[in-house]
Amino acid sequence: MENLIERAARDLLNSRYAIALTGAGMSTESGIPDFRGPSGIWTKNPEAERKAYRSYETFLHDPRKWWEERLTGPNLLGDLAGAAPNAGHRALVELEKAGILKCVITQNIDGLHEKAGTSKLLEYHGSVLKLRCIHCTLRFRPHEFDLKKLMSEGKLPPRCPYCQGIVKTDTVAFGESIPQDVADMSLEEVWKCDLMLICGTSAVVYPFANLPRIARQSRYEDHWKAEAGLGAVASSPSVKIIEINGEPTPLTAEGISDYIITGKTGEILPQIVEAVKKLKK
Repeated sequence: MENLIERAARDLLNSRYAIALTGAGMSTESGIPDFRGPSGIWTKNPEAERKAYRSYETFLHDPRKWWEERLTGPNLLGDLAGAAPNAGHRALVELEKAGILKCVITQNIDGLHEKAGTSKLLEYHGSVLKLRCIHCTLRFRPHEFDLKKLMSEGKLPPRCPYCQGIVKTDTVAFGESIPQDVADMSLEEVWKCDLMLICGTSAVVYPFANLPRIARQSRYEDHWKAEAGLGAVASSPSVKIIEINGEPTPLTAEGISDYIITGKTGEILPQIVEAVKKLKK
């Protein structure tokens, strides 16, 4: 374990453009339940999962009804506003402040990376801390709309003050496309990176799970002309991919990642940060 942590620290220090992909494993360490684990929300309540799969269809057909259910129904994830970042979130912030980590792309909707202070953050599946216009993709804070008043006056759904598009929660529902701005920026980060930390994700939810595979397929190309005038291309891998997960994933099995450090992100990431500090002395 110590050798792998030092190896990861060296790889980070030698990187030019390192990014991190994070998943539910980081959130569970802050006490936020996952969905499909042994004690997951949907494992315990299959009907909640079935309802979640129908949610976006309901929104498209009757956004007022969708909002009314949202404002009056139970929150299956509990009070996320009271959840706090853990040591793993803070370690990524330290790597960013040190100029090593350039961007965090997260599956998590809990807003904990934002709370921890991550500056360059792409929330692939949205955030519970925001609302989003489905037309122009502008984001808003919930307090910018008096949702309870709009409901009492029969004026739901809320409308974007700039384009009059319908506003929904920023979180991406089943059947809803990843917002184009986030999808495009995430691909740009993946194409630019030469090191990717994959932290606490099982890598089975798509299209997010494609991002490490896209990174692995990235190549730098050297073009030259052969004597016959034909172009030839030499290519080689240009990215280091490191997994930090509680157990191996499909990325491990498929050889997408270069190596895996098994354990909790809240324990391993701070150790990597300390190793980076020692190597820099």
